[in-house]
Amino acid sequence: MLEKLFKLKEKKTNVKTEIIAGVTTFLAMAYILFVNPDILGATGMPFQSVFLATAISAGVASIIMGVFANYPVSLAPGMGVNALFAYTVCGVMGFSWQAALAAVFVSGIIFILISVTGIRKVIINSIPKNMKLAIGAGIGFFIAFVGLKNAGIIVANSATFVGLGNLKDPTVLLAIFGLLLTVLLLTKKVNAAVFWGLLGTAVVGVICGVAGLGAGLPALPTSIVSFDFEMPTFMAFTSGFGELFSSPSVVVIIFSFLFVDFFDTAGTLVAVGNDIGLVNEEGEMENIEKALLADSVGTVVGSVLGTSTVTSFVESGSGVAAGGRTGLTACVTGCLFFLSVFFSPLLSVVTSAVTAPALITVGILMVQQVKGIDWTDVGVAASSFVTIIMMMLCYSISDGIAVGFIVYTLANIGSGKIKDIKPIVWVLDIIFILYFISK
Repeated sequence: MLEKLFKLKEKKTNVKTEIIAGVTTFLAMAYILFVNPDILGATGMPFQSVFLATAISAGVASIIMGVFANYPVSLAPGMGVNALFAYTVCGVMGFSWQAALAAVFVSGIIFILISVTGIRKVIINSIPKNMKLAIGAGIGFFIAFVGLKNAGIIVANSATFVGLGNLKDPTVLLAIFGLLLTVLLLTKKVNAAVFWGLLGTAVVGVICGVAGLGAGLPALPTSIVSFDFEMPTFMAFTSGFGELFSSPSVVVIIFSFLFVDFFDTAGTLVAVGNDIGLVNEEGEMENIEKALLADSVGTVVGSVLGTSTVTSFVESGSGVAAGGRTGLTACVTGCLFFLSVFFSPLLSVVTSAVTAPALITVGILMVQQVKGIDWTDVGVAASSFVTIIMMMLCYSISDGIAVGFIVYTLANIGSGKIKDIKPIVWVLDIIFILYFISK
């Protein structure tokens, strides 16, 4: 049955590898279970309710992606868009969290419509092949930067914007140990090196924490099982429509949710698709319409349960690095998200220092896509370079893609290759420019 559903032999994988990959992806994504409720909590949303909404929506969306699209891509409420939800829509603009959930619901419905009609597929397949590679590599650098930041290896610096962190900090040392361990396993060509590196880092961290070798290290959980299932955020979006549509800002809010999720998702799917051979010679992706529909349904489910936009997670690359090639990987991850509802106390050992080495390693593996970019073409080199560097400097996948597209168009105009620019790219450029003007 699994063979027929996921085509394991065709994808040159097996059940054991897919399970390990699914566990690896889950562990790399597990931080969202605590970070998302913390961020949305700034709006007044109950932590435990958002935790449950995060876990359940991630489980549902990941399994839909796995079964329907057969992609090793897992989903959860996205970072960045949750900050937009909490700090911009509810914070700066003053909307209630119920109204913000209503906006997420509407954006999800719009996503479903443009996915069913094929508009999303057309846009993603219109991305030039070199840009697809640049997006994949850029996300690799972005993931590595996120890992370095989460670990405290790279920190904010008032003089230089960023700088080296405190290398005497126990959590930083744990992350460095984990990175060295994972890279060593990779060089030894150990199967699922990312997973074993993450697991080894967690074990060492707990041992050091129990031994009292420093603050912030993973600690043994105080309990194992939790049965707190109260969810006041469930269906709360229905009470926010009146407030949302009574404001002239409704268009800007919905567009912002659409924009960030659309291109974060596009970037992630393109990156993973390049990595596992889902992109054909014409630059089109296999089953992309199904993957996009699964992503859209995830957003609607998340808003109903009570969380910000659910999107394809770039951390899925850690599962791909561990050997994941089919939707079984995403299904395993989804099941683990469901289980986390009961065993949330056990996830306390999966700290930022534990997941950081996996993220950095995944970045190392993904940036190898730069070798496929035609760097001899100045126009291609300029747009690719800008895409990559702006993702890191803006700390946003979607912003990097937007700037990269604009540079791509200008470079082609300058070199007399206007005919190479597809009509949809012109439309996207206008949207990107309007987006930056409205920021």
